[in-house]
Amino acid sequence: MEILTSRSNSAVKRVKSLANKREYRYAVGEFVCDGLRCLREAVMCESAITAVFASSDAIASEFPNLPVTRVSEELLQYMSPLKDAQDVIFTCKPKPSHPINADARNLVLDGVQDPGNVGTIIRSAAAFGIDTVILVGDCADLYNPKTVRATMGAIFRQNVWGTTASVLSVLKMPLYGASLGDGALDIRETDFKNASVAIGSEGAGLSAEVLAMCRGLVKIPMEPDTESLNAAIAASVIMWEMYRGGENRYVNA
Repeated sequence: MEILTSRSNSAVKRVKSLANKREYRYAVGEFVCDGLRCLREAVMCESAITAVFASSDAIASEFPNLPVTRVSEELLQYMSPLKDAQDVIFTCKPKPSHPINADARNLVLDGVQDPGNVGTIIRSAAAFGIDTVILVGDCADLYNPKTVRATMGAIFRQNVWGTTASVLSVLKMPLYGASLGDGALDIRETDFKNASVAIGSEGAGLSAEVLAMCRGLVKIPMEPDTESLNAAIAASVIMWEMYRGGENRYVNA
């Protein structure tokens, strides 16, 4: 297989644009992923993979039905959207989202701007049976390469919606807001069996619009001198409680 080395190649330029320009990603309807684990997850979920770039022949051997282009390690490093390049980069089309189930347990992210946090939360949501992760406000782009990598492939399995806060009014289950404010319920004493939860940014917390839609507030018990938790960690702890409290969710609970 001929090895591609030129940075001026049109396919290389396309990958760079998809990685660096949000507007371009949404205009062409594709995004960039990296890493063998993510590629395997995409294939297993039958995602629409449009191009694959690898620095070894092993990728083409493992995935003979994919459009694999062999590139030099130096070029792969240049193409990588992140500093620590993996052994494979690929592009694919977003997975179609199914409608938000108003009767299911959903997780709302309200203005969570860090792509690593958003990706990690999506990964945890897939692990803990959350129906839909709903992104409202100024959240990080779902298809930012840092978000995608942090999902560790869960982006191909977890239903995610980017929408406005007004859509939350259709949720039939109670919506609780995560907060450290006075009057918040201990999550250990909260019935999450039929509920959704909203998580705000670490700095600003929940917006007034989302707070107005919450039936109540919940908090994670912590040591007195602890100010707060990272948004992804807090969301994961709460989702675990939602998972543990659901019917037949965890047989050993």
